[in-house]
This record gives sequence, structure tokens and C-alpha cells, in this order.
Amino acid sequence: MLAAHAICKTFHAGTPGARVALDNVGLDLAPGDFAVVIGGNGAGKSTLLNAIAGEVRVDSGSIVLDGRDITREPTHRRATAIARVFQDPLVGTAGVLTIEENLALAGRRGRRNGLRPGLTGAARGRYRERLAEIGLGLESRMGQKVELLSGGQRQSLALLMAVLTTPKLLLLDEHTAALDPKTAELVMRATTAAVQRERLTALMVTHNMQHALTFGNHLIMMSEGRIVYAARAAEKASLTVESLVRRFQVTSDRLLLTL
Repeated sequence: MLAAHAICKTFHAGTPGARVALDNVGLDLAPGDFAVVIGGNGAGKSTLLNAIAGEVRVDSGSIVLDGRDITREPTHRRATAIARVFQDPLVGTAGVLTIEENLALAGRRGRRNGLRPGLTGAARGRYRERLAEIGLGLESRMGQKVELLSGGQRQSLALLMAVLTTPKLLLLDEHTAALDPKTAELVMRATTAAVQRERLTALMVTHNMQHALTFGNHLIMMSEGRIVYAARAAEKASLTVESLVRRFQVTSDRLLLTL
């Protein structure tokens, strides 16, 4: 589903402040893979997601999504197939619109716009069912403006908006980092349920090593713009927080991660 081959990115190239963010990174995800990327600040995690989403133009290498070369495509073209949930709950939703209006916008992703009702009774019924699955009571508040929601409620809505049209790839950029532990676990349960129900291919960046071990079938460790370790399935299942800490200690990346 996703094939990133030898991608490189250097910020401020040719200046004294040049910084290598991605150094010959290769990544292959099969349909249905849920990969988790960990690493300290500056390891290249967010740059990798930005490169895949089109927010950052790579210097070299290729990015292929479901057989389509998207390396030079702009962000808005990729957005028809790639959905993203950001760290800040305010980014993925429109606060001045209602819950159902936000969902209606998300439901139009990748479709041609025309003169037709933005919200129908059938659409409201679908949205109500999907909101009820989250378990936060938002299905009874669909006419309420999103700016009145809590951070956890808003992030849960952003997640639902991201998966509403079943994207080919779901990018999760530390989407629980700004939440309290209880809400973060709720959002992660909703994330896992959505990935499994829609059989999504997902790539999640996190600083939380316990989340890295608990969720997904593919773990990737980055340091200084490179992938320094990768584990799948059985090998990943055998890992512990302590063993991950030891692996970090043998790299140059010694920044503190959240346990």
C-alpha cells in the first residue's frame, strides 16, 4: 500500500544551519499494516509523515501509494487518499461549525462538489451511528458547535472525520500527546477499532513506548533521520519497554521518551 524508497530531506541545505531530517529512509507497508514510529525529538518522525502527506517535498527518493507515484503530487491531491490526525485537537476540526457540519465536510473528501444538500436525513443517521460507537455521547449533540467540545471529544471527532471515507492511508501524528492519560486511552481504543473495522493501513508517530508496544503490528525506531530498528509481528510481541530503552541506548538518540 505504501512504498517509500531512499527518501532524503535536508533543511537549509548549503548553509551553516543545514540539518539532515531524512537520510535514505525506506519503508514498505502492506494493506492493513498498522506501523508505529518512535524516536526522540529531531529523529525525523514528523518529517517522515510530512513527506508522505506532501507537506514537505523530499530532495530525492520516491513515495508510492497503492501503485501511484505521489512523490511530486501536492498535498491537496494526496488528501483524496491520505487522511491525517494531528497532535493538536484544534487542527483537524472547524470550531465554528457544528459536529454534523464537520462530518459532512469530511464525507465529501475526494468527491466532486455540486449544488446539493450538504446534510440529509440519511447522512445524519450514519453520523449518529458512528458517533455513538465512540462512546462520548456526541450523537446527541450533533447540532452543537465543535468549539464547545473538550480536547478529547474534539480529537475523537477528528479521528472519525479522518476515517469516514475510508482513506488508503491514515497518518496519526502524536494524536494523543495533548490529552490526559484516561482520554488518550479512549482515543487509542477508538483508533484501533476504526483501523480494524475499516481494514485501514495506518502509520502512527508516538513518544509513548507503551503505546508503541501495545498497538500495531509493525514497530519502527528512528534516530538522526534514519530507521535504526524495525520489528514486525512475533518479534514486536516479544519486546518490552526495558528492551526498547536498551535499544535506544545503543543509538545516539538519548532523549527521554514517555513511559
